[in-house]
Amino acid sequence: MRINVTRSSMPPFEEYCEEIRDLWDSHWLTNNGQKHIALQRALSEYLHTPQLELFTNGHLALEALIAALSLEPGEIITTPFSFASTTHAIVRRGFRPVFADVLPDGTIDPQSVRRLITPETRAILPVHVYGRLCDVDALQQLAAEHGLPLIYDAAHAFGVTRNGVSAAAFGTASMFSFHATKVFNTIEGGAVATASPELAQRLALERNYGITGPEDVVSVGGNAKMSEFQAAMGLCNLRHLPQEIEARRQVHNAYLQRLDGLPVELPAPQQGVSSNYAYFPVAFDGRSQRDAVCRALAAQGVYARKYFYPLITDFECYRGRPGFDSARTPVARRLAESVVTLPLYPGLPPEELELICHVIGEVLLHG
Repeated sequence: MRINVTRSSMPPFEEYCEEIRDLWDSHWLTNNGQKHIALQRALSEYLHTPQLELFTNGHLALEALIAALSLEPGEIITTPFSFASTTHAIVRRGFRPVFADVLPDGTIDPQSVRRLITPETRAILPVHVYGRLCDVDALQQLAAEHGLPLIYDAAHAFGVTRNGVSAAAFGTASMFSFHATKVFNTIEGGAVATASPELAQRLALERNYGITGPEDVVSVGGNAKMSEFQAAMGLCNLRHLPQEIEARRQVHNAYLQRLDGLPVELPAPQQGVSSNYAYFPVAFDGRSQRDAVCRALAAQGVYARKYFYPLITDFECYRGRPGFDSARTPVARRLAESVVTLPLYPGLPPEELELICHVIGEVLLHG
């Protein structure tokens, strides 16, 4: 038996086959085909965003967004408590990441961001974590005060709303990941949502070599187009998304009920936020206890994930670089050393959830 931390959601086989059937007639497999156009429209409507550009994956979407802002060289303030992609995108685009600390829930601390803003700051890049939204009001105020673009890594926040407002509506733009492990997937894929038609146009150029016509290339773009097969998977999965989120909610609530009373920190709801239940993070009493729980789970075939661990500032590829020092973000470091995300996906059998909770209880109560 192997219980992974996540499992990719897929539509019924026959539904996907029917969705891709007409591709054998058109032979149009990529480059703004009919599936791409249909998914772009459907996601714009679902996310309540006037502009949305699709990409082959979320990382290239984030790189394209940074490039499309046409910023002068300098610094971008972000968080070390994220997946490698966030900082990689900044570095690969030639900017210096500056790391703010986080709040206890893992989202970036606006006061830490404020202290780091200098004349070299070019943008703020926060990360919505586990389906929890950052303090978007405080961050928007900061960005407005200093005239900075506010771009969100919203890889975990697809379908999340606050007081009925989509996560896609906050900031200058938001990047979403549609990787196979996400709540909504297109196998691989991603998107950038924005209210700016001009930014959307530049994103489209970044996605397709800067080409505007058969004989016209107006900018130095890359290749990050979403294929028709990816878009077809997205069209199918979008139809089932309400059931997907509801099934995740039920697993989430079952964990809360079963783990209640144990000496472990459980995820708390955010006021006014409608979650997508992307992950179920639990925080233990330090690294030693966290690692003991992970070992005990692995012995039973349960592969929880230390997510995010280590901090980006501790990665080998960045270790020792100026500014890459986890001691400067103590809250993020403590969280990284104590947190685990437990398996959560629709169809997780109750007996497997019970096994996971039993193992955790045994370690916490009996060592």
